[in-house]
Amino acid sequence: MRWFERVTDYVRNFYIYRGTIGAGDILEILIIAFLVYYILVWMKTTRAWQLLKGLIVICIFLLIAAAMEMSTIMWLAQNLLGFMAIVIVVVMQPELRHALEELGKKNFLPSGLFADPAKKEQEKFSEKTINELVKACHEMSKVKTGALIVIEKQESLRDYERTGIEVDGIVTNQLLINIFEHNTPLHDGAVIIRGNRITSATCYLPLSDNLGLSKELGTRHRAGVGVSEVTDSLTIIVSEETGKISTAYEGKLQRNLSVDQLRLKLQQILNQQTEEKPKVRHIWKGRSKTKNEKEDIS
Repeated sequence: MRWFERVTDYVRNFYIYRGTIGAGDILEILIIAFLVYYILVWMKTTRAWQLLKGLIVICIFLLIAAAMEMSTIMWLAQNLLGFMAIVIVVVMQPELRHALEELGKKNFLPSGLFADPAKKEQEKFSEKTINELVKACHEMSKVKTGALIVIEKQESLRDYERTGIEVDGIVTNQLLINIFEHNTPLHDGAVIIRGNRITSATCYLPLSDNLGLSKELGTRHRAGVGVSEVTDSLTIIVSEETGKISTAYEGKLQRNLSVDQLRLKLQQILNQQTEEKPKVRHIWKGRSKTKNEKEDIS
Protein backbone atom coordinates (compact mmCIF):
# COMPACT_ATOMS: atom_id res chain seq x y z
CA MET A 1 0.00 0.00 0.00
CA ARG A 2 1.23 3.50 -0.84
CA TRP A 3 0.58 5.05 2.56
CA PHE A 4 2.46 2.23 4.30
CA GLU A 5 5.43 2.73 1.96
CA ARG A 6 5.46 6.46 2.71
CA VAL A 7 5.52 5.83 6.46
CA THR A 8 8.35 3.30 6.01
CA ASP A 9 10.37 5.77 3.92
CA TYR A 10 9.85 8.49 6.51
CA VAL A 11 11.09 6.27 9.34
CA ARG A 12 14.08 5.15 7.26
CA ASN A 13 15.02 8.74 6.39
CA PHE A 14 14.65 9.78 10.02
CA TYR A 15 17.26 7.22 11.10
CA ILE A 16 19.58 8.21 8.23
CA TYR A 17 19.50 11.93 9.03
CA ARG A 18 19.06 11.78 12.78
CA GLY A 19 22.65 12.95 13.24
CA THR A 20 21.69 16.38 11.85
CA ILE A 21 19.23 17.09 14.69
CA GLY A 22 20.62 19.80 16.95
CA ALA A 23 19.69 21.50 20.21
CA GLY A 24 17.53 24.06 18.34
CA ASP A 25 15.49 21.27 16.74
CA ILE A 26 14.91 19.62 20.10
CA LEU A 27 13.82 22.95 21.60
CA GLU A 28 11.47 23.52 18.68
CA ILE A 29 9.91 20.08 19.16
CA LEU A 30 9.39 20.77 22.88
CA ILE A 31 7.77 24.14 22.16
CA ILE A 32 5.41 22.62 19.60
CA ALA A 33 4.55 19.76 21.99
CA PHE A 34 3.79 22.27 24.76
CA LEU A 35 1.59 24.37 22.44
CA VAL A 36 -0.32 21.29 21.25
CA TYR A 37 -0.85 20.16 24.85
CA TYR A 38 -1.98 23.62 25.96
CA ILE A 39 -4.43 23.86 23.02
CA LEU A 40 -5.88 20.43 23.87
CA VAL A 41 -6.31 21.42 27.53
CA TRP A 42 -8.10 24.61 26.43
CA MET A 43 -10.28 22.74 23.92
CA LYS A 44 -11.43 20.25 26.54
CA THR A 45 -13.23 23.04 28.46
CA THR A 46 -15.02 24.45 25.40
CA ARG A 47 -17.28 23.33 22.58
CA ALA A 48 -14.12 22.85 20.52
CA TRP A 49 -13.66 19.45 22.20
CA GLN A 50 -16.79 18.13 20.49
CA LEU A 51 -15.60 19.65 17.21
CA LEU A 52 -12.20 17.96 17.63
CA LYS A 53 -13.85 14.55 18.11
CA GLY A 54 -15.83 15.12 14.92
CA LEU A 55 -12.66 16.06 13.04
CA ILE A 56 -10.94 12.91 14.31
CA VAL A 57 -13.79 10.80 12.91
CA ILE A 58 -13.47 12.58 9.55
CA CYS A 59 -9.68 12.07 9.52
CA ILE A 60 -10.08 8.34 10.22
CA PHE A 61 -12.58 8.13 7.36
CA LEU A 62 -10.14 9.93 5.01
CA LEU A 63 -7.30 7.59 6.01
CA ILE A 64 -9.48 4.62 5.16
CA ALA A 65 -10.43 6.27 1.86
CA ALA A 66 -6.75 6.89 1.07
CA ALA A 67 -5.80 3.30 1.93
CA MET A 68 -8.56 1.98 -0.34
CA GLU A 69 -7.58 4.49 -3.08
CA MET A 70 -10.99 6.19 -3.27
CA SER A 71 -9.81 8.92 -5.62
CA THR A 72 -13.10 10.83 -5.84
CA ILE A 73 -13.42 11.20 -2.08
CA MET A 74 -9.78 12.29 -1.76
CA TRP A 75 -10.26 14.85 -4.56
CA LEU A 76 -13.29 16.29 -2.75
CA ALA A 77 -11.38 16.41 0.55
CA GLN A 78 -8.43 18.25 -1.02
CA ASN A 79 -10.67 20.86 -2.66
CA LEU A 80 -12.83 21.41 0.42
CA LEU A 81 -9.91 21.67 2.87
CA GLY A 82 -9.50 25.45 2.59
CA PHE A 83 -13.25 26.01 2.79
CA MET A 84 -13.53 23.83 5.91
CA ALA A 85 -10.79 25.84 7.65
CA ILE A 86 -12.84 29.03 7.16
CA VAL A 87 -16.00 27.30 8.43
CA ILE A 88 -14.19 26.14 11.59
CA VAL A 89 -12.94 29.67 12.30
CA VAL A 90 -16.47 31.10 11.88
CA VAL A 91 -18.11 28.41 14.04
CA MET A 92 -15.48 28.65 16.79
CA GLN A 93 -15.29 32.48 16.76
CA PRO A 94 -16.53 32.97 20.38
CA GLU A 95 -14.12 30.35 21.76
CA LEU A 96 -11.17 31.69 19.73
CA ARG A 97 -11.90 35.24 20.88
CA HIS A 98 -12.07 34.10 24.50
CA ALA A 99 -8.77 32.22 24.13
CA LEU A 100 -7.04 35.32 22.72
CA GLU A 101 -8.49 37.43 25.55
CA GLU A 102 -7.13 34.93 28.07
CA LEU A 103 -3.70 35.12 26.44
CA GLY A 104 -3.79 38.92 26.63
CA LYS A 105 -4.69 38.84 30.32
CA LYS A 106 -1.69 36.70 31.25
CA ASN A 107 0.75 38.52 33.50
CA PHE A 108 4.25 37.78 32.18
CA LEU A 109 5.82 40.20 34.68
CA PRO A 110 5.62 39.87 38.49
CA SER A 111 2.20 41.11 39.58
CA GLY A 112 3.60 43.32 42.34
CA LEU A 113 6.20 45.07 40.16
CA PHE A 114 4.04 48.01 39.07
CA ALA A 115 1.05 47.54 41.40
CA ASP A 116 -0.16 50.29 43.68
CA PRO A 117 -0.32 48.81 47.22
CA ALA A 118 -3.03 51.26 48.35
CA LYS A 119 -5.24 50.47 45.34
CA LYS A 120 -4.64 46.74 45.74
CA GLU A 121 -5.69 46.89 49.38
CA GLN A 122 -8.81 48.85 48.46
CA GLU A 123 -9.88 46.26 45.88
CA LYS A 124 -9.70 43.31 48.28
CA PHE A 125 -12.90 41.39 48.97
CA SER A 126 -13.33 41.90 52.75
CA GLU A 127 -15.17 39.96 55.44
CA LYS A 128 -17.49 42.93 55.92
CA THR A 129 -18.52 42.71 52.26
CA ILE A 130 -19.31 39.02 52.72
CA ASN A 131 -21.53 39.79 55.72
CA GLU A 132 -23.37 42.50 53.78
CA LEU A 133 -23.92 40.21 50.80
CA VAL A 134 -25.17 37.32 52.94
CA LYS A 135 -27.52 39.57 54.89
CA ALA A 136 -28.92 41.16 51.72
CA CYS A 137 -29.51 37.77 50.05
CA HIS A 138 -31.16 36.43 53.20
CA GLU A 139 -33.54 39.40 53.42
CA MET A 140 -34.40 39.27 49.72
CA SER A 141 -34.91 35.50 49.92
CA LYS A 142 -37.49 35.90 52.70
CA VAL A 143 -39.65 38.31 50.67
CA LYS A 144 -38.92 36.63 47.29
CA THR A 145 -37.14 39.57 45.71
CA GLY A 146 -35.26 38.47 42.61
CA ALA A 147 -31.55 39.34 42.51
CA LEU A 148 -28.56 38.74 40.27
CA ILE A 149 -25.15 39.65 41.75
CA VAL A 150 -21.87 39.03 39.91
CA ILE A 151 -18.61 39.14 41.89
CA GLU A 152 -15.49 39.83 39.86
CA LYS A 153 -12.34 37.80 40.52
CA GLN A 154 -9.26 37.86 38.28
CA GLU A 155 -10.96 38.35 34.91
CA SER A 156 -12.31 41.84 34.24
CA LEU A 157 -16.06 42.37 33.85
CA ARG A 158 -15.77 45.87 32.39
CA ASP A 159 -17.37 44.81 29.10
CA TYR A 160 -20.53 43.91 31.03
CA GLU A 161 -20.33 47.01 33.22
CA ARG A 162 -20.66 49.17 30.12
CA THR A 163 -24.11 47.68 29.45
CA GLY A 164 -25.44 48.96 32.79
CA ILE A 165 -25.56 52.11 34.90
CA GLU A 166 -22.58 53.16 36.98
CA VAL A 167 -23.14 53.04 40.75
CA ASP A 168 -19.68 53.01 42.38
CA GLY A 169 -20.90 52.54 45.93
CA ILE A 170 -19.68 50.54 48.91
CA VAL A 171 -21.39 47.16 49.25
CA THR A 172 -24.10 47.34 51.92
CA ASN A 173 -27.16 45.19 52.37
CA GLN A 174 -29.43 48.27 52.32
CA LEU A 175 -28.06 49.40 48.94
CA LEU A 176 -28.43 45.93 47.40
CA ILE A 177 -31.99 45.55 48.68
CA ASN A 178 -32.93 48.98 47.33
CA ILE A 179 -31.44 48.20 43.93
CA PHE A 180 -33.39 44.98 43.51
CA GLU A 181 -36.64 46.27 45.05
CA HIS A 182 -39.62 45.79 42.74
CA ASN A 183 -40.55 48.68 40.43
CA THR A 184 -37.30 50.57 40.99
CA PRO A 185 -35.25 51.86 38.03
CA LEU A 186 -32.24 49.60 38.74
CA HIS A 187 -33.94 46.33 39.72
CA ASP A 188 -33.84 44.74 36.24
CA GLY A 189 -30.49 43.22 35.28
CA ALA A 190 -27.35 42.29 37.18
CA VAL A 191 -25.25 44.06 39.77
CA ILE A 192 -21.46 43.77 39.38
CA ILE A 193 -19.18 43.89 42.43
CA ARG A 194 -15.45 44.53 42.32
CA GLY A 195 -13.69 44.28 45.66
CA ASN A 196 -15.80 46.11 48.25
CA ARG A 197 -17.73 48.26 45.78
CA ILE A 198 -20.78 47.93 43.58
CA THR A 199 -19.56 49.19 40.22
CA SER A 200 -22.68 48.94 38.04
CA ALA A 201 -26.32 47.87 38.06
CA THR A 202 -28.86 46.80 35.38
CA CYS A 203 -26.06 45.05 33.49
CA TYR A 204 -26.81 42.59 30.69
CA LEU A 205 -25.17 39.16 30.86
CA PRO A 206 -24.78 36.40 28.25
CA LEU A 207 -27.32 33.60 28.53
CA SER A 208 -26.09 30.03 28.85
CA ASP A 209 -26.97 27.59 26.07
CA ASN A 210 -26.30 24.60 28.34
CA LEU A 211 -28.96 22.02 27.53
CA GLY A 212 -28.37 20.34 30.88
CA LEU A 213 -29.99 23.16 32.82
CA SER A 214 -33.49 22.56 34.12
CA LYS A 215 -36.32 23.87 31.93
CA GLU A 216 -37.92 25.46 34.98
CA LEU A 217 -35.03 27.91 35.34
CA GLY A 218 -35.66 31.41 34.04
CA THR A 219 -33.54 34.07 32.39
CA ARG A 220 -31.94 35.17 35.67
CA HIS A 221 -30.44 31.74 36.35
CA ARG A 222 -29.35 31.24 32.74
CA ALA A 223 -27.64 34.64 32.77
CA GLY A 224 -25.85 33.74 36.01
CA VAL A 225 -24.58 30.47 34.54
CA GLY A 226 -23.75 32.18 31.23
CA VAL A 227 -21.38 34.75 32.72
CA SER A 228 -19.71 32.07 34.85
CA GLU A 229 -19.01 30.04 31.68
CA VAL A 230 -17.05 32.86 30.01
CA THR A 231 -15.37 34.41 33.10
CA ASP A 232 -14.04 33.25 36.49
CA SER A 233 -16.67 35.29 38.37
CA LEU A 234 -19.05 33.99 41.03
CA THR A 235 -22.73 34.82 40.56
CA ILE A 236 -25.37 34.85 43.30
CA ILE A 237 -28.97 34.37 42.18
CA VAL A 238 -32.07 34.87 44.33
CA SER A 239 -35.18 33.41 42.72
CA GLU A 240 -38.17 35.71 42.43
CA GLU A 241 -40.58 32.75 42.27
CA THR A 242 -39.28 30.63 45.17
CA GLY A 243 -36.91 32.93 47.07
CA LYS A 244 -34.21 30.23 46.99
CA ILE A 245 -30.55 31.21 46.76
CA SER A 246 -28.24 29.75 44.09
CA THR A 247 -24.68 30.34 42.95
CA ALA A 248 -23.06 29.88 39.55
CA TYR A 249 -19.32 29.28 39.23
CA GLU A 250 -17.26 27.82 36.38
CA GLY A 251 -20.46 27.05 34.48
CA LYS A 252 -21.94 24.99 37.33
CA LEU A 253 -25.13 25.95 39.17
CA GLN A 254 -25.62 25.15 42.87
CA ARG A 255 -29.21 25.58 43.94
CA ASN A 256 -31.11 25.85 47.24
CA LEU A 257 -28.17 27.10 49.30
CA SER A 258 -28.59 28.00 52.93
CA VAL A 259 -27.19 31.21 54.40
CA ASP A 260 -24.26 29.31 55.92
CA GLN A 261 -23.46 27.60 52.61
CA LEU A 262 -23.52 30.95 50.82
CA ARG A 263 -21.20 32.46 53.43
CA LEU A 264 -18.78 29.55 53.04
CA LYS A 265 -18.77 29.98 49.24
CA LEU A 266 -17.97 33.68 49.56
CA GLN A 267 -15.26 33.02 52.14
CA GLN A 268 -13.56 30.68 49.68
CA ILE A 269 -13.32 33.60 47.26
CA LEU A 270 -11.97 35.82 50.03
CA ASN A 271 -9.26 33.27 50.81
CA GLN A 272 -8.31 32.95 47.13
CA GLN A 273 -7.99 36.71 46.66
CA THR A 274 -5.98 37.38 49.83
CA GLU A 275 -3.45 34.61 49.20
CA GLU A 276 0.07 35.98 48.86
CA LYS A 277 1.44 32.82 47.24
CA PRO A 278 2.33 33.13 43.55
CA LYS A 279 0.03 31.52 41.03
CA VAL A 280 1.09 28.20 39.53
CA ARG A 281 0.02 27.20 36.06
CA HIS A 282 -2.65 24.55 35.82
CA ILE A 283 -0.42 22.01 34.10
CA TRP A 284 2.05 22.08 37.04
CA LYS A 285 -0.55 21.59 39.80
CA GLY A 286 0.40 18.00 40.45
CA ARG A 287 4.12 18.76 40.73
CA SER A 288 3.49 21.77 42.99
CA LYS A 289 1.27 19.74 45.30
CA THR A 290 3.88 17.02 45.64
CA LYS A 291 6.56 19.59 46.45
CA ASN A 292 4.41 21.23 49.15
CA GLU A 293 3.64 17.87 50.73
CA LYS A 294 7.36 17.11 50.95
CA GLU A 295 8.02 20.48 52.60
CA ASP A 296 5.25 19.86 55.15
CA ILE A 297 6.69 16.45 55.99
CA SER A 298 10.19 17.86 56.45
